[in-house]
Amino acid sequence: MTETTPLDIAHAAMQANETDPRARLKFYQRLAESELFLLLEKEAGADGVSPELFPLEGVPYALVFDREERLADFARRTVAHLALSGRAAIGLLAGEGIGLGVNPGVAASSILIAPDAVDWLASALAGAVHEARERPLEIAPAFDLPEPLLAALAEKLALAGGLARAAWVANVTYANGTRATLLAIVDARPGAEGAIRQAVSEAVVFAAPDSPDSPDSADSAGGTDGAGGAGNADSAGGTGAAGSLDLAFFCGEDGIVRHIERAGIRIALADPARNAPENREAQQPAGPGMDPARPPRIR
Repeated sequence: MTETTPLDIAHAAMQANETDPRARLKFYQRLAESELFLLLEKEAGADGVSPELFPLEGVPYALVFDREERLADFARRTVAHLALSGRAAIGLLAGEGIGLGVNPGVAASSILIAPDAVDWLASALAGAVHEARERPLEIAPAFDLPEPLLAALAEKLALAGGLARAAWVANVTYANGTRATLLAIVDARPGAEGAIRQAVSEAVVFAAPDSPDSPDSADSAGGTDGAGGAGNADSAGGTGAAGSLDLAFFCGEDGIVRHIERAGIRIALADPARNAPENREAQQPAGPGMDPARPPRIR
């Protein structure tokens, strides 16, 4: 029996709810999270990778598959390929004028994502949160935080067990009168900030369908699809009266943490004993293309 993958399930839900932006965003979230296999012209080297490109109506597409067996079914020969995360594949192709073909002709989740949608996804994933640059003067409960965003943050940060001791979200006001929703990460493990920032950024992007629309993708095997209207590069979007999502890292001994804990909503982090580093999505494997801080390069 042919395996039904998480990407297949997310794609089917998107196809069944074509007018629901959340279903569309869930598919792209699953794509970013998945391990994919990129078809190459030749084996990857120290100087970068060379995706095999397939032109469609004058637009080149690189091909990825969410199972090696599906890549083999498509190629029907031994081919060079690279395992990498979906987010790394998106980052690799962004700005190159190359689209992304997912499981073409070998699965129900077959879809083509046009170059402008690839660019939008890469931009959104890279810049969905602000790094807080000053300490808040006022801290208040985040009662206006949209439930989808809170749920998305909880889902992503649950995968970050062991990367920090605690996470809290609260509404804050800065000295210049600016108000925002602040996600406070307490006692982050040294070097874990990048992985946490990536997880938070993805939560924001994929929980904000009321933000400006992204470019549409090309026709897929199951019809026309778009990347949806999620987030933007400057603001979380849809975070209630607070207006934006800021991210800050604090030492647990910092006096402000007590105030944040009193007013804020705690977001549970998984028990690291049950969420070993090699199994955490937020901490990518060290292999080529799997570390979001060290993406592969196109030759």
